Amino acid sequence: MNSESAFSPCLRLHDDDNIVVARVEVPAGTSIPDGAGQGTPGGFTASETIGLGHKVASRPIAVGEPIRKYGQVIGYSTEPIATGQWVHVHNVEPGDLDLDYAFSADVPAPPDPITDRTFQGYRRADGKAGTRNYLGIVSTVNCSATASKYVARAFDEGLLEDYPNIDGIVPLVHQGGCAMQFGGDDHQQLARTLAGFAKHPNIGGYLVLGLGCETGQGSFLVDNHGLVQLQGLEGATDGPDAASLVMNIQDEGGVRKTVDRAVGVLKDMLPEVNRASRTKIPVSELILGTECGGSDGNSGVTANPAVGVASDLLVAAGATSILGETPEIYGGEHLLTRRAQSREVGEKLVALIDWWKDYAAKFGAEINNNPSVGNKKGGLTTIYEKSLGAIAKGGSTALQQVYRYAEPVTTRGFVVMDTPGYDPASITGMVAGGANVLVFTTGRGSCFGCKPVPCIKISSNSPMFDRMSDDMDINAGRILEGASVADVGQEIFDEIIAVASGKQTKSESQGIGEEEFCPWPIGPML
Repeated sequence: MNSESAFSPCLRLHDDDNIVVARVEVPAGTSIPDGAGQGTPGGFTASETIGLGHKVASRPIAVGEPIRKYGQVIGYSTEPIATGQWVHVHNVEPGDLDLDYAFSADVPAPPDPITDRTFQGYRRADGKAGTRNYLGIVSTVNCSATASKYVARAFDEGLLEDYPNIDGIVPLVHQGGCAMQFGGDDHQQLARTLAGFAKHPNIGGYLVLGLGCETGQGSFLVDNHGLVQLQGLEGATDGPDAASLVMNIQDEGGVRKTVDRAVGVLKDMLPEVNRASRTKIPVSELILGTECGGSDGNSGVTANPAVGVASDLLVAAGATSILGETPEIYGGEHLLTRRAQSREVGEKLVALIDWWKDYAAKFGAEINNNPSVGNKKGGLTTIYEKSLGAIAKGGSTALQQVYRYAEPVTTRGFVVMDTPGYDPASITGMVAGGANVLVFTTGRGSCFGCKPVPCIKISSNSPMFDRMSDDMDINAGRILEGASVADVGQEIFDEIIAVASGKQTKSESQGIGEEEFCPWPIGPML
């Protein structure tokens, strides 16, 4: 934030910008003191009302001239734009960017290590660290979804009251599992996702429930993904012979018999799963999944940079931070390739961007047409602007690795996972990859929750935080009112540790998170 605009109704984010961003609603005729960089000496006057998070020209902009925010090009003007005029979709188009990837040209030095932070988590037999202790019902196919929900519903009648160390029973149901090529990309990706949840350190025990004739067989998960039953408890074993419970409705004799037997099996697990207790674990064993949804023009100014600070602190502590939503990296990927610890890692990211261009084109879509209706109402004009704000969640440390969707994340530090921009599908992939705590930034508002992983929701602006206070955990909108990004980032870091240690998030207090399991289907339905 430039000092000359510190008390202005608008913010200048970079000296090279030819726009400023409204940190409050700015009525027409408001004087905006902004003489820095590409601003107008002595300031200027808003010629029309500018909404919170929207952009206003700080100097005249010619037709075809780049629009700059964060010091980067976010689009091109389609008509002359006068000083003080609103800058948005009516006078800006994305156009094409000429990006310099400069692979590994600016790899940052490792941050000063943080060695004294711990959290209270669940230590599992495989060495992983959990932040919650759930039982899971993993549905292999939509045909077993209703039965899975019936099983979970049976435990709503107070059956868990005597087991205080169990956070709940979550049915992991979805729309797929069949009518796909056996062994194909879609099948393999769904299997990685289901296995990732079954093996997740926040799942103390699980049951795999199928119909019986589906392509996505439960036995495939056991044979190819090494599922381990009752992980972290006495009697747990590793390897291909480990006992994993798989039930099929056709084999059990129908839904009623399946539900009755499944409930009995899970009841038998309760004492063992309840024996798990929290213990001191280094913060280095946290894996943070980062997400932004319902973003606005201030998400990249407040909430996302603050999450970036928290991400850097976690990396300094030896932990892992995952940036997903590949379509919302598009247009800003050059800032990450410069930070890639090797050319190979940077090229993996560029290959993902190219894949997404082709993938979108197959369906007649354009990757540069990503911003939603709500994004645009909140001031985001182009995908480039959205992406530049989104990648701020990744902080400033070196990019260590790039992962496929739902691939187990084993590298410490800042990494990217290939996920879609759709929030439930994106977070499902990161959790399957091992994320054991989540942060979710939003400007328009979100009621997202995730079982079995706690999700901290962060508001980019105070009006929305006040309006949705039952759903928001932290208000990063205070940055628009004078708080520093560093201080809010430290607050987020501390909250991550508290939540990992058992503090309930707002979504958890409302019981949200069962319906948000959403594996990403990439192949054709046959």
